[in-house]
Amino acid sequence: MKTAFGALFLICLTASALADDNPVGFQSSTLADSHNDRALEMVVWYPSATTATTQLIADDAVFVGASAVRDAPPAAGKHPLVVLSHGYRGNWSNQIWLASALAHKGYIVAAINHPGSTTHDRSPQAAAQLWQRPVDLSRAIEAVTTQPEKFGLVANDRIAVVGHSLGGWTALEIAGARFDPDRFARDCKAHPQLSSCTVYQRMNPASTSALKAGLAADLRDKRVTAVVTLDLGLSRGLTDESLAALPVPALVIAAGVPSQDLPAQLESANLAKRLPQASSRYVEISDASHFSFLSLCKPGAVALLEEAEPGDGIICRDGDSARPREVIQQQITSLITKFLAQSSGNREDI
Repeated sequence: MKTAFGALFLICLTASALADDNPVGFQSSTLADSHNDRALEMVVWYPSATTATTQLIADDAVFVGASAVRDAPPAAGKHPLVVLSHGYRGNWSNQIWLASALAHKGYIVAAINHPGSTTHDRSPQAAAQLWQRPVDLSRAIEAVTTQPEKFGLVANDRIAVVGHSLGGWTALEIAGARFDPDRFARDCKAHPQLSSCTVYQRMNPASTSALKAGLAADLRDKRVTAVVTLDLGLSRGLTDESLAALPVPALVIAAGVPSQDLPAQLESANLAKRLPQASSRYVEISDASHFSFLSLCKPGAVALLEEAEPGDGIICRDGDSARPREVIQQQITSLITKFLAQSSGNREDI
């Protein structure tokens, strides 16, 4: 692993009264794209009233999975929707801990794999189309909101996006932030140590005039009512003007463990200073690392990762405190659910 960033980048409604131990349904599907040949792998967790036996989802030798009932019927009532965006070279299972926790609290949670920047699809051509990431999320929102018989009825005034690392940038873009490729290029000359610069150069999303125009375009989806970023990267290319005018509430959560290539002060904290203070909140978790936002690691996972790729064991390491990753993630889940509940009445409709 060369860099931390390069290795892997919501009073609720009636549904919120569901107890945390109620069953959760799970479905996976592929969203076809006849125009751009950009098929999306999508998974959805959702509240259910099923009594069927659960099974572990995305459980493997390294990471702990989560229990759900495949293809279970959805619970009645309206439910807020959260769409998850993974980091660079990550995948939909990375935040399964959050998806499961939110679904148990009454949320419908959708996640997709972004072509070109996901674990099993590293196509340079697809990765260069960085502007497609927010579009991927819009497609997921459309797929879930138009199929209530499969996933449950979505409360259309409660649609949030949560993104980790590059997924945090994606969340801000779909909320209305604008990216300036020239600004980012200049900033990388001043801060060449940032892994966001390394990843950006690797994807090369502004190599042609068409790609550059797509990257700088307005990619906002007005259905999105709140966003949460989890130790994001690439934020320094977002314009001050678009961030100051961000029309939806934003929660910025940073990893406080010192990092040379993804320091909180140059990414998440810097972003928070440029957001509207009345509708945004910044939280830095001192013992969280960039990888504390990934799934729980099993005993022996570090050895397996190191054997496959020396240096990758860092994926399972958090800060030096005595708090295990599970406790850190419980704090993150609490922060997100409280923020999204409070922010539901603060949206600016424009």
